[in-house]
Amino acid sequence: MKNQEYFAHETAVIDEPCVIGTGTKIWHFSHIMSNCSLGENCNIGQNVVISPQVNLGNNVKVQNNVSIYTGVNCEDDVFLGPSMVFTNVINPRSAVNRKSEYMKTTVKKGASIGANATIVCGNDIGEFAFIGAGAVVVKEVKPYALVVGNPSKQIGWISEYGHRLRFDEKGLATCPESHEKYLLKNDLVHKIN
Repeated sequence: MKNQEYFAHETAVIDEPCVIGTGTKIWHFSHIMSNCSLGENCNIGQNVVISPQVNLGNNVKVQNNVSIYTGVNCEDDVFLGPSMVFTNVINPRSAVNRKSEYMKTTVKKGASIGANATIVCGNDIGEFAFIGAGAVVVKEVKPYALVVGNPSKQIGWISEYGHRLRFDEKGLATCPESHEKYLLKNDLVHKIN
């Protein structure tokens, strides 16, 4: 698959058919398997495997040593930290074929997953959520949630720019970098401007 609209290092393996967006970069020893789709301006680090039927949105950053298995989909602007892990079978056994049982996991727009975190399959990650390094996610993560630990627990809320949000008595907070405002209501966060 020769295409001047994206870059692939000479050691990368790209199986056909697949879709790779304009401006995407695929680095050393990475394997893009058939029937997957990578959006525009993605960066696929060294030693990454992207399995069949995986879809990555635009501007997805996949750091070194990440495997994205069938059943996982990432929306635009997702960050996958070095050596983080996805699973796609809830009860794997070497002697039992469970390819028909792959569970789906969606990482929503703008979410970040820290280095060495594990996402147990079937647990979606909300928009702009932030998963701390080494966390083990065993349940769904709300939009703008900050989660850490094993098993992970929510310890706060985070802005689209990646800053902790401190809510006042009216449930309002302002990002210190972007100055965007957020509302906390009914245990959910919404950007209000």
